[in-house]
Amino acid sequence: MRSDSFKPRRATPEKESLKQNAYDFEGAHMTSRGQEYWAGSSMPLVSPDILGKLIAATSDLAFVISLHGEVLSVMSKKTGVDFGAVHRWQGRNIRDVLTSESVDKLDTKLELFLAGTDCERPIELNHVEASVQFPIQYTFHRLGPDGSLLILGRDLRPIAEMQQQLVKTQIALEQDYEQRRDFDTRYRVLMEASTDALVFINATSGRITDLNRNAAKLLGASRDDLMGGAVAQIFDGRRKGELLETLHNLAISDSFAPMELMVRASKLTLSVQPSLFRAAGEKLLLCRLENTDAGSRIGDAFVEDLQSFYEEGVDAIVFTDASGVIRSANDSFLTLADAGHITNVKGRQISDFLVRGGVDQKVLLENAARTGQMRMYATKLVGDYDGSRAVEISATYLADTTNSSFVFVIRDTSRAELGRPTAGPVSDDAAQSVMELVGNATLKDIVADTTDVVEKMCIETAVELTGNNRVAAAEMLGLSRQSLYVKLRKFGLLAKSTDE
Repeated sequence: MRSDSFKPRRATPEKESLKQNAYDFEGAHMTSRGQEYWAGSSMPLVSPDILGKLIAATSDLAFVISLHGEVLSVMSKKTGVDFGAVHRWQGRNIRDVLTSESVDKLDTKLELFLAGTDCERPIELNHVEASVQFPIQYTFHRLGPDGSLLILGRDLRPIAEMQQQLVKTQIALEQDYEQRRDFDTRYRVLMEASTDALVFINATSGRITDLNRNAAKLLGASRDDLMGGAVAQIFDGRRKGELLETLHNLAISDSFAPMELMVRASKLTLSVQPSLFRAAGEKLLLCRLENTDAGSRIGDAFVEDLQSFYEEGVDAIVFTDASGVIRSANDSFLTLADAGHITNVKGRQISDFLVRGGVDQKVLLENAARTGQMRMYATKLVGDYDGSRAVEISATYLADTTNSSFVFVIRDTSRAELGRPTAGPVSDDAAQSVMELVGNATLKDIVADTTDVVEKMCIETAVELTGNNRVAAAEMLGLSRQSLYVKLRKFGLLAKSTDE
């Protein structure tokens, strides 16, 4: 501490005498009357040297200032802390070495202190010296009746630096955490997207640390049930030590030949290809599992072929639930429906894309559910932008699945419709037949006869299209069920449809 400019008044002889009487045989903490200094509200007299040391021990920077802020005396630590040329502050106003924000805080503090309302609460002030800024926490103390104040300061730079280090450490931890989450997400996506069956095994304990869905399927259990389990208990005829040793030796050998293991529960023979690596100080085995059963390989190839046909086939394929809500559809259907993405059609009724809406859907679903399938149902498919095209739909009911569903194969026939000859004018034979009726029947009877022929043809077509579903046929023709029965009886079609 610099104590050359801080000079308390020299004690008088009377005070020196009191000082000598203040110490008794028990030590300096007792007065001549046997009372403790602190309890008796008394204080031993302190020499200037000791006072300077006390101030140096309790503060990093100390000032004696007037009520106007003039610095009367300065004291700072000589070593350990750099406050710049603070000894030059003596005689200046302390406001000259404070930031603008700190000047306002100092003025407010002085007003409250002099009013006696805020005497003990410290404040933080920022000093500026030679372009160097440093924070100090001050406490204010009244010295005597002359109004001078003793302010004791504590350097806050170590605390500020520690806070900055804590903030930087926290930011670094958060960044590491985000990187870890990003890595875990990529790892999990890669594991689930991989077509290989992969299992991670601790090379020391022999327990499964992780595996993907394909591996769990081959091992005949769920992923949660297999996690943490002993791998030796999954395979038949293998002890823990023997199995781990075999896998370890195979992983470090130059041979790429896999080993075959039999799953204890399903008796399925698997080919295991291990790889050894170290992570976080532990040895791990990455084992790739493959089903060696020939039938299974054929089945896997068949599934891959069906998947390719579904994704790349020319015909549109749509899967719905039992009520006709679309679950999935291939790109060909999206093209027919003018849909940009599967999300535009998934969850919607297939009737939304049929020209007769619920009538077409009801005919398809009911006939397919009753007979298992319905072939070559001619209608029109309507896209999201009201464009329509002629199609033929074949529907199949899948009742053996966990949740019954329908699959629709939709073929675009709009080009075939263009190739068909359009209806021309009435032929001469047909016109001659009608002309022969003139004179033999009234115009009303002639029109009625021809209308009956057309009506009968329409009813027969509707019954045939709906597979003899009269409710659907009535909806298709815009008739009530009662009216349809009357017309079927009128044209002698009731018995015919019943026989069918």
